Amino acid sequence: MYVVAGVPGNTGKVVADTLLAQKQPVRVVVRSAQQGASWKARGAEVAVADLDDVGALTKAVSGANGAYLMLPPHYGSSQARTDNAKRTAGYVKAIEAGGVGHVVFLSSIGGHHDKGTGPILSLHDAEVALKAVAVAQGSKSAVTIVRAAYFMENWKDSLYGLAKGELPTFLKADRVIPMVAARDIGTTLATALLEGGKGYSVIELSGPRDYAPADVAAALGRVTGKPIKAAEGPEEYMVPALTGAGLNAHWAGLFQELTHASNVGLLAFEGGSARAVRGTTEVDVVLKALVGG
Repeated sequence: MYVVAGVPGNTGKVVADTLLAQKQPVRVVVRSAQQGASWKARGAEVAVADLDDVGALTKAVSGANGAYLMLPPHYGSSQARTDNAKRTAGYVKAIEAGGVGHVVFLSSIGGHHDKGTGPILSLHDAEVALKAVAVAQGSKSAVTIVRAAYFMENWKDSLYGLAKGELPTFLKADRVIPMVAARDIGTTLATALLEGGKGYSVIELSGPRDYAPADVAAALGRVTGKPIKAAEGPEEYMVPALTGAGLNAHWAGLFQELTHASNVGLLAFEGGSARAVRGTTEVDVVLKALVGG
């Protein structure tokens, strides 16, 4: 049995879809029976549990050969790292009490850093906690960390600039960075579950090639048939822009720190013993879907 959390989101949905397509037994973790109805109709088991409810989560993952877990963002929090540490501690308790054979966890590029990466620091803390589970003496739970590159789908938030022929960004317009499509993340997570695990391992996932925001703008131009240019804004404008759009100051600061980490090269893959994997989806494909083309 494979347990999949986050099925309302892009990655979890692809994980569950991929496993079901291969006739694998799947149990989805959802917050309500209504969320699970369509999955039940497709033959999946449904476990209703809040990810912060250790007892319910333990029941949901009990006896699983493999389980996919992630940390959904809670944008109402003003102490994201502390709140996520509590959630991660609950995950550890559920994994150990439930006897999960293999955990696949979605992390991020830069997840090996312990400072300077904004919201990714919560994922670093989770990596550390889950590694301790995998290497514990007598542990029956293997752990695979999948560090994903910048989501191509994140460019959706910049499409408001199309009317002006611009792709607004606080990233350096000419700096090439790894990016990956959500569908490639989901299929990689599913593959990792099917492969099983031994001890602790890390996969670092990017798309078929790396892109600069200027490349994304050019691709958007091909998709829309209109000239689009990357419009680079100063990093110091980011917090006012995000808070003006309704994000709280805590999260706005985290995203500014993350953007700075990318612009100065801190946000990079670790390499070393991590296994590098590349997806197959080009950014043009994702952008076409985002603009409804």
